[in-house]
Amino acid sequence: MSDSDNLEEAKTGLLKEELVDYELDQEDIDLLDLDLADSPESGFHSAPPVLAIVGRPNVGKSALVNRILGRREAVVEDKPGITRDRVSYKAEWNGKAITLVDTGGWEIDAKGIDLSVAQQAEIAVELSDGVLFVVDAMVGPTASDERVVQMLRASGKPVIVVANKIDDLHLEPEAAALWSLGLGEPFPVSALHGRGVADLLDAALKMLPEKSEVAEDQYSGPRRVALIGRPNVGKSSLLNKATGTNRAVVNDLAGTTRDPIDEQVEIAGKIWRFVDTAGIRKKLHKQQGADFYAALRTAAALERSEVAVVLLDVTQPISEADVRIVQLGLDSGRALVLAFNKWDLLDDDRRHQLEKEIEADLAHVDWAPRVNLSALTGRHLEKLVPALELSLESWDKRVPTGKFNAFLQELQASNPHPIRGGKQPRIL
Repeated sequence: MSDSDNLEEAKTGLLKEELVDYELDQEDIDLLDLDLADSPESGFHSAPPVLAIVGRPNVGKSALVNRILGRREAVVEDKPGITRDRVSYKAEWNGKAITLVDTGGWEIDAKGIDLSVAQQAEIAVELSDGVLFVVDAMVGPTASDERVVQMLRASGKPVIVVANKIDDLHLEPEAAALWSLGLGEPFPVSALHGRGVADLLDAALKMLPEKSEVAEDQYSGPRRVALIGRPNVGKSSLLNKATGTNRAVVNDLAGTTRDPIDEQVEIAGKIWRFVDTAGIRKKLHKQQGADFYAALRTAAALERSEVAVVLLDVTQPISEADVRIVQLGLDSGRALVLAFNKWDLLDDDRRHQLEKEIEADLAHVDWAPRVNLSALTGRHLEKLVPALELSLESWDKRVPTGKFNAFLQELQASNPHPIRGGKQPRIL
């Protein structure tokens, strides 16, 4: 067992000890032992391996994509520069799913739009698990091909050299010249006629991992939304209004929701799966640990979700508990939306005071989309959809390592760390 596994086991043991004075049913105990993100019911599954197809212009990359897909999907024309963006396609070979990424042509000293195309190809390599490097075997290795090789070696990705345009057997010796690229045995294929593509895909599957090591886990079905917030801020009311039913118990007593409730709902024509987090039910003679138990239930909902909607009751001052729950959403790594409930009950004085509270207590999340609504009446409920979509758009976006490193270097240059021991500390 690894050190990280031992640490997690120790933390779980301490968590159970803290909860000994609470009325926990078997489901509560299971939450401590189960990784909900990996359970079959969660809807999450590992992303298939990503296979990038790169090469200089007009070597047959898109033709190879179409051959693998078994249909004409990528635009093919006998002139360079037809493909400019990197485009992903779902494919399957021998029962195994893969994601193909078609890229534009990579050229030496590219400028303008050609430079952007080359950069997109480099990003595709960085975000892949393996690469098919397509070369025109009838032309042989060129200076551009050699530069692509340098880029591929720097990436550290596994690579297969595809010697394309070997349309019949007597042309196969032409592929031997590509050994000089230093990337191993070239695979002679004809993307146009399909010759050798099956052997190429067999080799690609052996090269790729079972599941992607770079792509995020995928979710099949509606996007999952965790409704979190203090007891009695309107989570169950919002769920009931969204579903048009009384699925969740609503009462003026805090903590009336006992278990997390999942519900598929339609808002403004969009389907979502909402998770209403449970409230707190503790023995009356015990006062400590209530927040601990609430955090357990909320964390379980967040684990199964992609975006957290934090509900705040605008008729009450923003409390430390509200700020802690917002922080829970941040720490979970999920997308974040702030929903200000009971907006219809605000008067001008309270609205003015609320803006001051938001500026003072929630300035660290001023980037998060905000929605003002009434869970009870459903007023402005439809505005939740664009807020969810905006937050998920940012959450789904991956910053390429190269771009992040450039930002980090610029940040270090403008704000250098104090020198320690005569040396500048390195950020790893």
